Formats: sequence, structure tokens, C-alpha cells
Amino acid sequence: QVQLVESGGGLVQAGGSLRLSCRASGGSVTTYAMAWFRQAPGKEREFVAAFSRTGGYTYYSDSAKGRFTISRDNAANTVYLQMNSLKPEDTAVYYCAADRSIITSSLSRSDQYDYWGQGTQVTVSS
Repeated sequence: QVQLVESGGGLVQAGGSLRLSCRASGGSVTTYAMAWFRQAPGKEREFVAAFSRTGGYTYYSDSAKGRFTISRDNAANTVYLQMNSLKPEDTAVYYCAADRSIITSSLSRSDQYDYWGQGTQVTVSS
């Protein structure tokens, strides 16, 4: 089974950028649907962005659209989340998730993913 390790979180001022990485081991990112979710204190985990298993389809939450970009480096077996124009409301723990059998219409559903990383903290100061 695949193991996921996130990195790249940190403290950034509003308007700044961060790039999160999710390195996979024990499986190829090309055989999984890959996604990013986030969870702020006291809130439910929410969808941010995802790749379909084939990589041919990407999907973003309304809050991420136009500011965040999900990408994949097959050689590095890593998925990235480039986050630009960050806002204080983007502050959260960001999680990488993977699943082999999820259907495209369910990419935004956290309960459909079998594999999760440990998360990386992103803090955006105003």
C-alpha cells in the first residue's frame, strides 16, 4: 500500500506563496487518484484539489480555483500543491490523500480516500 509524506508547510504573510509536496512510496502516483484536503481548527476537513487516477482530470474547490495548482512529477513520485495569493483563511493543516478506485465524481469526498499523509501546517498571517 502507498505511504504519503507531506512537506513544505510553514508561516507566510498574506499574499505570499507556498508549494506543498506529497511524496509517495510503496506505490506509483500514476496509479492513484491524488488529492489535497485541509482542516482548520474547529472545522471539518475540506477538499482543496485533486487529480483523477489517470491524471487527465483536475478538480479544484471554489476557494482554490485560480490561486492553487495541483501538479504531479511522475519521476519523483510526488504530487505538489502550488498556493499563491494566500489568505489568512487558508490557514490549516494540509493533507495529501490517495485512492486507487475512486470515481471522478467523488474526488472531493474525503471519505472515499483510503490513504492519507500526516499533514503539514500552513499558517498565513495578516
